[in-house]
Amino acid sequence: MPKRALVIEDDPDLRRLITLHLEDLGCEVVATAAGRDGLEQLEAAPPDLVVLDLMLPDLDGLEICRRIRERDTWIGVLMLTARSSEADRVLGLELGADDYLTKPFSVLEFRARIKALFRRTDAIRAPGRDGDLQETIHAGELTIDPSRRQVLRGGEEIEVTAREFDLLMAFARHPGQVFTRAQLLDQVWGYGHEGYEHTVNSHINRLRGKIERDPRKPRFILTVWGVGYKFGEFEGGEGCP
Repeated sequence: MPKRALVIEDDPDLRRLITLHLEDLGCEVVATAAGRDGLEQLEAAPPDLVVLDLMLPDLDGLEICRRIRERDTWIGVLMLTARSSEADRVLGLELGADDYLTKPFSVLEFRARIKALFRRTDAIRAPGRDGDLQETIHAGELTIDPSRRQVLRGGEEIEVTAREFDLLMAFARHPGQVFTRAQLLDQVWGYGHEGYEHTVNSHINRLRGKIERDPRKPRFILTVWGVGYKFGEFEGGEGCP
């Protein structure tokens, strides 16, 4: 079945361009210029993907993103922003956006991001297709349940975004293996564009703030200076699925 996409973008030319390329990728597209109209569309028929402008005339994209995540963790959210501030981008990611593009952006990159988002949402919507990958992981006081996409520390649930969970799983399935930022971009985000390594840094910093007792002295996600990051190894084979 075709993917359903919702575009919420107030620039009419950009809205038409995005719609054209999503349709070319086989999507059924509903497009609107207003945030509140977009929320009504979300309620009426939840899509597989939302392409969401950060700055909208009536309700900003951050608030819409927050509301999407309150009701559904499976919808892919690509945020578009004209702001170059990293703080704005990080806030959007923290509220649950899966990815972002800064305007102006290339059509080829836009299409690559959309394809990567669909691969990720297809994967997390198909639990159990690989039994080994669905086994619960125990690493010290951390428990990661792939089937429920749940993270516990000492028995207490930790709220993580969909992308943070994917990043944590990439590490936890390979304890001790060192990943470069480019490798993580390719494995977790589905692309490896030069210049987006700071996206990895931002996610890791926020993830550490959630799962580590002391983020300044991490036990789980460790920095390998000059190379990248790795997941800690624990006694008794803990950390391995």
